[in-house]
Amino acid sequence: MKDKKIEIDKAKLRKYFTITEKALKIAKKAINKKYKKKEKEALAVLDMAQRYFDDALFFKKQGDLVNAFAAVNYAHGWLDAGSKLGLFKVKNTKLFVIK
Repeated sequence: MKDKKIEIDKAKLRKYFTITEKALKIAKKAINKKYKKKEKEALAVLDMAQRYFDDALFFKKQGDLVNAFAAVNYAHGWLDAGSKLGLFKVKNTKLFVIK
């Protein structure tokens, strides 16, 4: 099998960064504090999402757009998982998978 060169469109990458950054800001303000355990879990999910987002920024600065794209999507995946599990009280179905 011949290896194919993978290229990431810069406009699409910019779009995913914008969407994920917005979702991250919303989630940080929407932690479900109904149960103490959920709050702790929400903070853990936010921590992972922020770390992947920061990694994505690092890769982008290095010119590694493939890994930047992967990391920003992992970051958003953590946010979607948190919203699906009810860790965040969010209603925006364009930014989050809702319970």
